[in-house]
Parts: sequence; structure tokens; C-alpha cells
Amino acid sequence: MKIRHPLLIKAIGFAVGWLVRLWIGTLRYRYRPMGPNLDPNQPNFQGHYLYAFWHENILVPAYHYGRRDINVLISEHADGQMIAEACRHLGFRVVRGSATRGGARAIRQMQRISRSAHLAITPDGPRGPRRQVQPGVVYLAALTGLPIVVFGIAFERAWRMTSWDRFALPHPWSAAACVTLEPIHVPEKIGKDQLEYYRLKVENAMNEATSAAERLVNSRQSVAGVSRRGQESGVRSQEPAEGDQTAAA
Repeated sequence: MKIRHPLLIKAIGFAVGWLVRLWIGTLRYRYRPMGPNLDPNQPNFQGHYLYAFWHENILVPAYHYGRRDINVLISEHADGQMIAEACRHLGFRVVRGSATRGGARAIRQMQRISRSAHLAITPDGPRGPRRQVQPGVVYLAALTGLPIVVFGIAFERAWRMTSWDRFALPHPWSAAACVTLEPIHVPEKIGKDQLEYYRLKVENAMNEATSAAERLVNSRQSVAGVSRRGQESGVRSQEPAEGDQTAAA
């Protein structure tokens, strides 16, 4: 049954937002940059970026990186409005559209926003195939000039839904990890052959970062949190010798 009533959609979005805060807030979370530190929560963070993460892992960035200067592209499919409401309650700004519905309008809006804020996208969404990057993220990077930052996210233990993306529901009080690589710069003028080249480059980078996150979260190194999330301050504890960050609610 499709939910159409605007007030009911807003109420469900509000409830989902709080459920994500309570649930994902129990995870022991580690961020490790394999390259520059690209955590937007760090103090005095410079520049703007296009963040990309697999659709199945959206809960972790939704909790840890909900900020008013990060604009998330949410598709206009039937469930998109509830997702958009939940993202707003988590702190994001939302742009509605996709490669199939509302795409041109959304691209123009994100191009304008990119001059003063970060963008975020799930490059295999909203309908898949799973972990296959669509060209839209490369086109958006070329249009805005923003470097692409891939998020590789992994969980110590998670339930998997039967959806197209095998959406991940991490076990409460388990570990999660995020890995970023060097930013990917896409030239402004890009032809069809280059578009496919960079699409594969982003896809390979996302798979590499995901594999690194899986190794990190399953390693014997402690991922126990040493500080609270610090959502208001945006400050996380750091381990300079290892170049990673840990946090737990």
C-alpha cells in the first residue's frame, strides 16, 4: 500500500530519522582516510566535494554526516518523499530528482548549490544494479567541478534485506568502518569514451574502498569508540599514528 497523505509521510520521515539516530548511534564507528582526511566534520575543513556511497550503506553517512552544507540527491520514486523527510530530520538538505525522473532540474539545482556546499549521491541508486556506478555521478562531477570522494563502508555484523541493493541493517552495538581514497577529479569537458573511463574509475575506487573497510572492520585492531559522536561540534577523536578516526554514541 502506497502512503500518499503529506502529513503521514512527514510523520513517518520524522520517526525514521529518530530511529536512525538511536540505532546507528550504538555502532562503534571508525573512519580511515587512505589519502587526505576528507571527513566534512573536521574543524576548518576546506573545499567542497561530491561524496558517493553505495545505496545499501546509506544509514551510516545519514547518521554521521547529517549537515546543512551537504545536499543529498533523493529520487522521485514512490518512497522518495519519506526518505527525503528522514534526511531533512537528520540534518541534510535535499534535492529531489534522478537520472530518470526530474533529473535535468535536479542537476541544474545541484550545479548551483555546488558553489557553496557539498553534494552527496548514491551512484547505484535508486534502482540498481547493485554496486554498479551509473554515469550520472561522473556527469555531475564534470558539470560542477567537484572532486568525487568515494566512501567504502563495511559492517562487522549486519542483516541484509531482500531488496535489489541488499540493504544493510547493522547489528546494534557492533562495529562499522568507513574508508576514503584520493579524490577523483573529472575534467569539465568530457566525451563519451571518457565518461565510461571515469565511470569505471569511480566504480573500481568504490569497490577498493569497500574492500579496505571490510578488512578494517574485521581486523583485530580495536574499533571501540573513545568519544561520543559530538554531532553539534563536529569534532571526532583521532589517532594520528594510524591516520584514522573512531567514534561511538
